[in-house]
Amino acid sequence: MEDRSDSFTTTGCTWLRPLSHLTGVPLDQVNFIICQLFGLAVAFWFRRSLSPQRVSPVLRHAVATLLGVSFVIFCFGWYASHVFILTLGCYLLLCQTSIHNVHWYSMLVAVGYLTVCQVSRVFIFNYGILSTDFSGPLMMVTQKITTLAFQVHDGMCRKQDELTPEQKRLAVVTRPSLLEYISYNLNFMSILVGPCSNYKDYIEFIEGRHVQSKLKKLREGSLKQNGWDALLEPSPVRAVFQKLLVCIGCVVWFFTVTKAFPIIYNINPDFISQASFLRRLAYAFVSIQAARPKFYFAWTLADAIHNAAGYGISGVDKNGQVSWDLVSNIRIWDIEASSLRTKEYKLRTATSFKSFIDNWNIQTGVWLKSVCYDRVPYYRTPLTFVLSALWHGVYPGYYFTFLTGIPITLTARAARRNFRQYFLGSATVKFAYDVVTWAATQLTICYTVMPFLLLAVEPTLVYYRQVLSPADPCVLLINLGSMYFHVHIISILAMILLPNRPRSSKPEKLAQHSNNNVKEH
Repeated sequence: MEDRSDSFTTTGCTWLRPLSHLTGVPLDQVNFIICQLFGLAVAFWFRRSLSPQRVSPVLRHAVATLLGVSFVIFCFGWYASHVFILTLGCYLLLCQTSIHNVHWYSMLVAVGYLTVCQVSRVFIFNYGILSTDFSGPLMMVTQKITTLAFQVHDGMCRKQDELTPEQKRLAVVTRPSLLEYISYNLNFMSILVGPCSNYKDYIEFIEGRHVQSKLKKLREGSLKQNGWDALLEPSPVRAVFQKLLVCIGCVVWFFTVTKAFPIIYNINPDFISQASFLRRLAYAFVSIQAARPKFYFAWTLADAIHNAAGYGISGVDKNGQVSWDLVSNIRIWDIEASSLRTKEYKLRTATSFKSFIDNWNIQTGVWLKSVCYDRVPYYRTPLTFVLSALWHGVYPGYYFTFLTGIPITLTARAARRNFRQYFLGSATVKFAYDVVTWAATQLTICYTVMPFLLLAVEPTLVYYRQVLSPADPCVLLINLGSMYFHVHIISILAMILLPNRPRSSKPEKLAQHSNNNVKEH
């Protein structure tokens, strides 16, 4: 690890510096991990000792808020004040602004304040970005502020026949109290890394109606209740244990693989000049795979904290087991590998760019869909990608990634609608199609995601403009990672030339999360 001054290793508490030196993990990350592990223990206590049957919702709100405030101050010091300023300022906006425009005003103020902080962050840290800094909680609070503002607008301003079924379910018909508002935004379960959840789901959890609300569903094709809501509250221990095993696997992967394949080596001049194209492509693929477990760890641990507190039930699966994935932010298996579905043994994997997006940072995708994609009348996909880039920050690499994602997503959608039906005739052909599209998706991800990890303009341009020897035309044809922006060019041409076919009238029956991301239209 490179040496960094104390002021740059963290903006928060320095009590754990000896542990940082002992483990070789930066202090900002040590603070984050310790807070989350403490939060996991507190979550079990919160569920048992502060259950809705024992204490009032006011006490649960207050304790959740105080713990969250303590966590963010411990991790980020005085920078945490930005989170508090934005939260309280937007609550005043929610209370004082006309309900007809409160959603757009809240979006403008929240995203604007976040952007100003992101710009200052670039100047403060000068690309020496901390893995965990104050912008993380600020990003999560921005999602929650805007989500709630739109849901209040839906419930207090719009007519019922103007809303989608999901908007009707989530509409908020009264303005929240100050305690409810700050508890929703600053609670200890989600303050550090999220994920964003819906206000009504959170209030049901605090007030003790979460389990009954999620389990009280009709059997498919029957008018009888399934009876699950009459049972005692299900235990989250098994779900939490499984997610902690995933976290342990991510830690092992980080220390054994991630550190061995640094992203920055992709643009090392000696590596570029000496390695063959296939070796460079293989390294790009492996290094991007190696970079993912830190996200898997943070999101899965946050999911486990919610579950340990008793929050996160989405219903009952087809096997009659309670599903604890309401606030899950990642489907690792659907991203990394394939699995054989029972009965028909169909390959189920990330075989398209959209499929990858649907399984990565799920709750952020839900937020983008609810506040942008479903709200704007035109240019839904481009505007959604632009908002996503703006929300992530002002590093140029983010904009390279998300603006590149626009033509790639539209091209993949057009190609799927034009050609996929020709490969469904037999299981063997369909299997081959899935394998090819999976490989194409992974290579496209290598091409698209790299700027997100490199951050700056210069290394991104180096990556996209690596020179190939023209002596090998076969290699030139398959080059995705270093071909003078050919993927951009091909995607834009395909997007223009391929016919814009409508969706099939008989869509596939795929098992999808209830909070799916941007859907095809």
